[in-house]
Amino acid sequence: MKLVFAGTPEVAVPALDALLASGRHEVAAVITRPDAPAGRGRRLVASPVAQRAEEAGIEVLKPVKPRDEDFLARLRQIAPDCCPVVAYGALLPKVALDVPARGWVNLHFSLLPAWRGAAPVQHAVLAGDEMTGAATFQIEEGLDSGPVFGVITETIRPTDTSGDLLTRLAFAGAGLLAATMDGIEDGTLHPVPQPAEGVSLAPKIAVEDARVDWTAPALRVDRVVRGCTPAPGAWTEFRGERLKLVSVQLDPERTELSPGELSAGKNHVHVGTGSHAVELGWVQPQGKKPMRAADWARGVRIAAGERVGVQDADSAKP
Repeated sequence: MKLVFAGTPEVAVPALDALLASGRHEVAAVITRPDAPAGRGRRLVASPVAQRAEEAGIEVLKPVKPRDEDFLARLRQIAPDCCPVVAYGALLPKVALDVPARGWVNLHFSLLPAWRGAAPVQHAVLAGDEMTGAATFQIEEGLDSGPVFGVITETIRPTDTSGDLLTRLAFAGAGLLAATMDGIEDGTLHPVPQPAEGVSLAPKIAVEDARVDWTAPALRVDRVVRGCTPAPGAWTEFRGERLKLVSVQLDPERTELSPGELSAGKNHVHVGTGSHAVELGWVQPQGKKPMRAADWARGVRIAAGERVGVQDADSAKP
């Protein structure tokens, strides 16, 4: 089939690579988000998918909005049979959905109908799910509600961050998307409507959502840190400045610390929660690089009884 692939971030690149390597399909063009400012100089940088497509010599389309007339005209000229999508990052209007003869097929990183939305992997970790996966489905105007072609499953490990899990799903899902394209071309694969039961939503995680509540149980603190790593990054406050939490470990033996209370030793830093303590693994002070929590604690010289978390109105400001 002639394909036009839509995707933007690094997590979409394995799927593009799988389609390029399949030998059965022609990737005639790639659709991605416009170049965005990045780095300290805030230079405009092409998306990872755009960079990979340019390396492969594929035409790259970067519409500001996918209903732009110039973009739609070019898409019609290309006349794709199908448009596979992975994390493109923009809603597709019906006028665009109607162009390819066999529609648009999305690779979504959840077991639909669970976790429809922009952040399915993060929400699966935050919820403490033990199993997730990926699904390919026919895009329609509803939010991730179209009929499903195929699924794969993936165990969520106790130490998985969202980044760890998403990386595994990106590579496993790439094979699923390529197989889905094969099945559509052969006529051997037909989408099945999603069940009405079991629907859950996964909206984008805001920075404020990633603030750690130390009155919550330690298990919840652990999930917030893992679920928000690497983005947007779990955080708390210390002496009125933001402290990013890169990793924590549960320490059920320590129960004497009150929520947010710090206890620093030579090689460890513990924080009290609503249940037992957690040990800080790596932290990132504001304006600095990530470092081991014990090194950070030695540098700031934590006083007895000192705490992390909101202490007053000023320190509550993000």
